[in-house]
Amino acid sequence: MIEETEFDFENRIVSTEMTGEDSEVEISLRPKAFEDYIGQEKVKEMLKVYIDAAKGRGDSLDHVLLYGPPGLGKTTLSGIIATEMGVNFRVTSGPAIEKQGDLAAILTSLAPGDVLFIDEIHRLSRSIEEILYPAMEDYVLDIIIGKGPAARSIRVPLPKFTLVGATTRAGQLTTPLRDRFGVLLRLELYKAEELATIIKRSASLLEVNIDDAGALEIASRSRGTPRIANRLLKRVRDYAQVKGDGTITLDIAKTALKALEIDDLGLDNIDRKLLETIIKFYGGGPVGLETLAATIGEEAITIEDVYEPYLMQIGFLSRTPKGRCVTRLAYDHLGIPFGVGGGVQMKIDG
Repeated sequence: MIEETEFDFENRIVSTEMTGEDSEVEISLRPKAFEDYIGQEKVKEMLKVYIDAAKGRGDSLDHVLLYGPPGLGKTTLSGIIATEMGVNFRVTSGPAIEKQGDLAAILTSLAPGDVLFIDEIHRLSRSIEEILYPAMEDYVLDIIIGKGPAARSIRVPLPKFTLVGATTRAGQLTTPLRDRFGVLLRLELYKAEELATIIKRSASLLEVNIDDAGALEIASRSRGTPRIANRLLKRVRDYAQVKGDGTITLDIAKTALKALEIDDLGLDNIDRKLLETIIKFYGGGPVGLETLAATIGEEAITIEDVYEPYLMQIGFLSRTPKGRCVTRLAYDHLGIPFGVGGGVQMKIDG
């Protein structure tokens, strides 16, 4: 019966989505300057050049679009841009701007050079985007007063500002909006060594003792994402406090992560069940996204955006014209003989 597979999608410790607890901790751990921001070296170097050039001209920075998987530090980087430019930092998100008046109120309150950060900018409505176009390009706000034949347009000048947009789905941005960004930068997943450095920095700020081996062990299971690394650090810290002497060592880290059901590659029980479901019910694939979503009781867009990316990055899942397929690497990792349940996937991987 399909009911045997039960998923707890809301409380995954390896989720890249922001939680209330993450918000409090991330704010306290966020670096405030480039020298404290670890990783993303190419992005940092390019931003430093653009910022120095803008400051040298006495001008505002061009509009910046940051895109890439969630949890990589787009908000943090935006705050650093404002700090380096010596201006105010205003934060909002696409879903929070519901009416044109909401955006107008934000734009008219900006001071010259300010950085306005819009998270999830791909979720802005079309009517909001139309207000944003002249604001970004000509630094004016077009306001329509009245309705029908008596309606008239008023142009309100705006101070020169920098819009920093962040998105996990750059492909969903409309072309007119994307073209108005002068700087487009992609954030990549972090290497384990970079995450280990981030973990040691966070541990220092949290006053937690951790050795190099313990930090690297946590980093190797953090899916290349600082948000997950900091979340795992807190959970392992609790384990070290209760089961050990408070110091996170390699043995403590391994024991704690095993208790959390997070394996050597950062897969949790939900990842494994998702793969096992495809193998058990669909012979390893191919299976359509909608069919898979109905089987596990989750929305298709959640599977596509939250669960599939990492499994595809490590080569455990593939998308084909016929549907999703589990690869041989996943069979080996799960300890399941390759080809169990069907042979369709052998054509995909072979």
